[in-house]
Amino acid sequence: MIRLLAAILAFVVTSNAAAVPPLGEIPIDALPSEASHTVRLIHRGGPFPFTKDGSVFANRERRLPRHYRGYYREYTVAPPGARDRGARRIVAGRGGELYYTPDHYRSFLRVRE
Repeated sequence: MIRLLAAILAFVVTSNAAAVPPLGEIPIDALPSEASHTVRLIHRGGPFPFTKDGSVFANRERRLPRHYRGYYREYTVAPPGARDRGARRIVAGRGGELYYTPDHYRSFLRVRE
């Protein structure tokens, strides 16, 4: 029984690790200026321009490392001149890590500060 549990655990750990694609990185000074502004707002604790800023990012796409629900929060990277929130976001983890997505969660880059 213990061997079976160990085998199942090994499978789950291996499966979860393989499910997250490797992430590229982007230096903070290479971000679009609007994204850098959003990062500064995150560090200051706001105020944020959109009511959805700071809401839970559930990581349903499983493109970021897996954590418990509520670990990640999302923030809008305001598109210049647009009336809606656009596609760009900064996702912040409770451990201080930041991710930039230019395409509404299809891809992510870890922000290197």
